[in-house]
Amino acid sequence: MTLAVLALVGAYLIGAIPFGYLIARARGVDIFHAGSGNIGATNVGRVLGRKFGILVFVLDFAKGAVPVLLTRLLPQDVHDALGLVDALPVGAALCAFLGHMFPVYLGFRGGKGVATGAGTVFVLVPGPAVLAVLTWASVVSATRIVSLASIAAAGMLCAARLLSVSERFGGDHVVVTAYCLVGSALMILKHRANIVRLWNGSENRLEDKPMLRTLARAIHVLALGTWFGSMVMFNFIVAPTQFFEAFPAVVESAPSDRTAYLPLAPDATEEQKKQLATALAGSAVGPVFPKFFKMQAVCAALALTTALGWWRLPGRVHRWRLFIVLLAAATVAVGWPISTRVSELRIERFHPDPSVADAARAAFSYLHFISLGLSVLAAALAGIALAMAANMPDRSSHQAA
Repeated sequence: MTLAVLALVGAYLIGAIPFGYLIARARGVDIFHAGSGNIGATNVGRVLGRKFGILVFVLDFAKGAVPVLLTRLLPQDVHDALGLVDALPVGAALCAFLGHMFPVYLGFRGGKGVATGAGTVFVLVPGPAVLAVLTWASVVSATRIVSLASIAAAGMLCAARLLSVSERFGGDHVVVTAYCLVGSALMILKHRANIVRLWNGSENRLEDKPMLRTLARAIHVLALGTWFGSMVMFNFIVAPTQFFEAFPAVVESAPSDRTAYLPLAPDATEEQKKQLATALAGSAVGPVFPKFFKMQAVCAALALTTALGWWRLPGRVHRWRLFIVLLAAATVAVGWPISTRVSELRIERFHPDPSVADAARAAFSYLHFISLGLSVLAAALAGIALAMAANMPDRSSHQAA
């Protein structure tokens, strides 16, 4: 317990190191009285230049990640001292995060916790953290408002964590989930002045530079390309060929090398073999859909965010682009719960009770048809939006706006 407490105190003291303040002081600037008065990377970059802003971000990121990584080196009995699973690394993450926000070295006047919080979650939940960074990059490149991007990234982190873990509030996951939710809430609370300025339309914006425009275009094209390519590959190649053609052949040829030379229902009739092949195909394709729709949702969010940044630019193509991406995202939102229900009905079709099986088959037929239609429509709309990416906003469009 003593080692655990010392680890938490050490995490706080590391997180409290005010790199932004120290670097600004070394350049002869009191960062509390320059720019927005914040010691974070954004204000340092605004006051001292981009390279100093990047340096502060990297250092603040590291002081969040390093304490969490160091706790992984401690013996298991130190971790067990706090009782709950992951309590020690999450505790170190929270202490480092609070240290940045309320550093003892500066009279508890700290930053807003974006970079340090990002360092902690990249160690604790790398997948959701990557999605949060992509969200931050897409929003900041589309709007040039760092505070809005940070708030959106916090929302994405929470959503990704809640959607990626089935027992998100179970014994093995509750501590990490609680940290994502509480940490995001604290970070947003520290942005309350920014939220007021956002509401009033007076929030500071980054200078419109070619790098941000290039970043927005890159995110937009990559999101649409991934979205469209994966839908074409899955819907028109993998699913019909591998699942609904390969499985009947496997059942029909059993025993063979594809069944490890084991028989599959050797006394079954042709109709029963057909049902077996369908059931096997459904069991293989069913688990793919949740991840497939999550991937589509991420691509839709990134494409929609970047398209929103262009819709006021001169030219009707940018408004049409936004409309098409929005419609494609809507088909995903509608199709996701329908697909989930189709997966459930796919199993219920083979229920031992004939009445349950007949009702499931009847519902499966039309819901599967609707699901396929929505999927084809989403693929078509994503393809159209990708084709429209050939007409991207240029420098003259931004200057005119």
